[in-house]
Amino acid sequence: MAAAILLASSAACSGGPPPPVPLPTEVPATSPYGTADELLAALGRNGIPCTVTLHDAQRDGGSGTDCTAVVDGVSFENEISAFGPGTNLDAIGTSVAYRRGQGQTLVAAGRWYVYVRNPAYAARVAEALDGVVLPGKDLPVPSYSLPAIPAAPRYATTQQLADALDAVAGCTDRKDTGDGALTCRTGSRIGHSPNCATLQLHPDDATRDKALRIAISHPGVPVSLATAGNWTINLCDYTLADQVAHALGGVVVSYDGR
Repeated sequence: MAAAILLASSAACSGGPPPPVPLPTEVPATSPYGTADELLAALGRNGIPCTVTLHDAQRDGGSGTDCTAVVDGVSFENEISAFGPGTNLDAIGTSVAYRRGQGQTLVAAGRWYVYVRNPAYAARVAEALDGVVLPGKDLPVPSYSLPAIPAAPRYATTQQLADALDAVAGCTDRKDTGDGALTCRTGSRIGHSPNCATLQLHPDDATRDKALRIAISHPGVPVSLATAGNWTINLCDYTLADQVAHALGGVVVSYDGR
């Protein structure tokens, strides 16, 4: 949570801090929830159980919690930020504006917001917490060149793609993310420590290439994907990329973060 405030204030570091940005007028001025724990409990009471993965208490009386929610068998990540009296509303508004400018979809009310990593569930979170949805801004797609991507193989479902990955490097603990993607743990079949992978099918080549260009557009965030046909596999274990791509008839698209 504190990092979000710092990022917002340093976004224009070359010319000093950006001017304060008020909270959007549609954000309710008050909320019955004042802490991350209260928001977490409200999610659970209202049908969105959320398991804590990280908790952070702040000196100004604020608090932050990252958690994994499950709705209808689909899991998705949330970042809860609740601000204490030591943080003024314009600082919160500036943080909200910065995050939305980075493409993040938020749910907000009073002195808190939740970054819902899967925007498809933002409305459900807003209903559970009596907040409003603040959609993220559409980010420009970089014009990075891509390698020649084979037209095949193609898969009809992400489960078929997961089966192909499983045969090569493993694909266990499969979870539907709710936005057409599937996550699993991979690497164990070839002796690596299990690590995450995100599998996605795309309706056409243009959509696939857009997803690839966005994935390699974040400074400081290395990424390695295997791709061909109508699919991409984003591998958290970068050392698997060449082997997976070769075995599945694809190529590697990667970025070292620099």
